[in-house]
Amino acid sequence: MRSTQDTHALTSSVPPLVTFCAHLVTTSRRRPTIDGPRPGGVRRRGADGTRPVHYGKIDVMSANSLGHAARLVRETLPPMHPAGRPFVAGGAAATLLLRKLSPRLGLLAGLGTLATAAFFREPRRVPPLRDDLVLSAADGLVSLIEEATPPPELGLPDEPLTRVSVFLSVFDVHVQRTPVRGTVERVAYRPGKFLSADLDKASEDNERNSMLLRMDDGRRLVVTQIAGLVARRIVCEVGEGDHVEAGSTYGLIRFGSRVDTYLPPGSRVLVRKGQRTIGGETPLAAL
Repeated sequence: MRSTQDTHALTSSVPPLVTFCAHLVTTSRRRPTIDGPRPGGVRRRGADGTRPVHYGKIDVMSANSLGHAARLVRETLPPMHPAGRPFVAGGAAATLLLRKLSPRLGLLAGLGTLATAAFFREPRRVPPLRDDLVLSAADGLVSLIEEATPPPELGLPDEPLTRVSVFLSVFDVHVQRTPVRGTVERVAYRPGKFLSADLDKASEDNERNSMLLRMDDGRRLVVTQIAGLVARRIVCEVGEGDHVEAGSTYGLIRFGSRVDTYLPPGSRVLVRKGQRTIGGETPLAAL
């Protein structure tokens, strides 16, 4: 049985489009007629004498349909993270150039550009109202739940904490979101290898960027972005002293990766290995 979170993560855009198409068909059959010419800007009544219609330069119904279509597009297609704009712009330029050489190459380049735009999508998320939850920092699959010491570059005590690892495939949303509300106390980057992010040793060996958050009640939490086999670039958009809200976007890992969350002592884990998570919405633990 599919969970509510899975259904939300895989929501299809077909129903709104079907509704829109039905709306177009219906409105096209209800267009009133008038006797005589249609001078621009003149208000006339339909043949039944009951529905006034304003015929200007743009038909009212056509304008309403276009507005409805624009709303559907905005609701169906998520916005793109700014880090993806140079890649999409480059792909679009390559598509135009290749199309002049070969329509087939242009088609392939166009599909690649669309896939790139989809990778950098940043859908709107609505975090829970509770402040006693640690939210997932990423969309993906819970691959590990274990005890581990936080990254040493943060300067924390060498004591094990519960670590929840979420693996992101190339098909997942790749922006990261802050798991709790608080203040960024420290950000530390460490270069490393590019092993497959689903391996246990990826947390220790791979390139990573760690962030230490201090919550309003004084407790600390660590979230680490880890590069993977394909991912070669970690983006972190916050710095020390910044105040962040739970569920807000703070970074991005390009093309496949993993995110580790080190929970404060005493936290109760709410997810299981193999569970799908939605960044900024799925609770990983209760404080």
